[in-house]
Amino acid sequence: MKIKEIRDKETEAILAELKDRQKHLFDLRSQAVTEKLEDPSLLRKTRLDIARMKTVLRERELAAKKAQVR
Repeated sequence: MKIKEIRDKETEAILAELKDRQKHLFDLRSQAVTEKLEDPSLLRKTRLDIARMKTVLRERELAAKKAQVR
């Protein structure tokens, strides 16, 4: 998922997607331990997607705080 796609979404949609990706990452880690993954690069891609979502959420949080101060 690209950062532009994430920024275009509503905050609630990002939070729902974040929760889904975190669950998916947990499942991937479980598979990595118990059996072989078909595509080990999915672990990295999922972690990067989670980081991008958290970054956008934090940017919005800071922008909201900055708007309140003014």
